[in-house]
Amino acid sequence: MADVVKKATRHGYSEGLVELAAKHEDIICLDADLGHATGSLVFREAYPDRYIETGIAEQDLIGMAAGLARTGFVPFANSFAVFTAGRAFEIIRNAVCYSNVNVKIVGSHSGITPAGDGGTHQCIEDIAAMRSLPNMTVLSPCDFNQAKLMAEVMYEHQGPCYMRTSREPMPIFTSLEDKIELGKAQVLRDGKDVCIVATGVMTCLAKEAAEQLAAEGIDAALLNIHTIKPLDMDSIKAYTKKCGGRVLVCEEANMYGGLGEAVAYGLVNEDGISFDHVAVMDRFGQSGLSGELLEEYGITAANIKEHAEKLVKR
Repeated sequence: MADVVKKATRHGYSEGLVELAAKHEDIICLDADLGHATGSLVFREAYPDRYIETGIAEQDLIGMAAGLARTGFVPFANSFAVFTAGRAFEIIRNAVCYSNVNVKIVGSHSGITPAGDGGTHQCIEDIAAMRSLPNMTVLSPCDFNQAKLMAEVMYEHQGPCYMRTSREPMPIFTSLEDKIELGKAQVLRDGKDVCIVATGVMTCLAKEAAEQLAAEGIDAALLNIHTIKPLDMDSIKAYTKKCGGRVLVCEEANMYGGLGEAVAYGLVNEDGISFDHVAVMDRFGQSGLSGELLEEYGITAANIKEHAEKLVKR
């Protein structure tokens, strides 16, 4: 059996952006002194005259991007998720979203998987922060290939976009031939017993869990939510109904304010819903080995499988 190819979504995005820039001269890439980590240095190597290094100044990063957008460029602003969604939040709110300018923001090293960076840098609240902003589109690709495709999706969308990417390499299980439609869930698996709704790196783990469940006779549907806002509640409702009202949401983010709450809100008026949630249970990250943290925080296929089994037994 061939080895599973693993690559980080941050590198898929940066590779996609470089290819996209060859076709669109209005693309500008900006970074806040983290180009090696975010992956944006490959853009600087290809297009040094279209790359801006702002230094450790995330508010300036977003302010410059907003100004560039107002002059007709399409800026892609890169930094760690904890800095874009955190330190630069007020500038994103007022200069980008309130003004509704065409800025693309990419937050790398999201979730707890950047274990070596510690709790201060493991961003678990960016989905909630970016979802709360009017005019903001929020994206969360599940693997390298999807992140690569998302660069073009962001470019084609007129208006503010935020995309979270991951540090850790994860298995590639989607194709570059897949059609990615903004605001439309990707059905990775049909099923009738429980609907698993997952986003980002959790989708890979949910896929593994669904395969394990199938071996035990539990038929799980799996929806990959690459677009968190706007959210495809029509597909989620349809598959939840098909699965007897049982829905399990999986995200590598805090339990409050993220995808889980968005799905629960969308289902609140539906009858007969059994809901469960695998997420970071309202605690900060910490330093450690990646495998240790995944187990500690329940970001595992085994935990997803266990929650799905409990839902089916209700």
